[in-house]
Amino acid sequence: MAPDVARRRYIVQGRVQGVGFRWFVLQEGQRLGLAGLARNLRDGSVEVVAEGSVERLTELEQALRQGPRSAHVDRVEITDASHEIELSKPFQIN
Repeated sequence: MAPDVARRRYIVQGRVQGVGFRWFVLQEGQRLGLAGLARNLRDGSVEVVAEGSVERLTELEQALRQGPRSAHVDRVEITDASHEIELSKPFQIN
């Protein structure tokens, strides 16, 4: 992996399921040229794993904190993501 490329895992909590949040993330990830995925978790949160430049990941984080109009984001937890998780480019929804 290039030195300026990072991989992060975001857990987005709030009203983020059933409101088009994953589609919003898909569009943002593709717009930013990131590899990654977005999926619903059983606890009602959405998990996003993305790989790209630190600058683009920062832009994604800002978008995740905002979300689509129908969502309400309470919290975004960010950690470094394992490279064992296979990511696709373009971004996808699982």
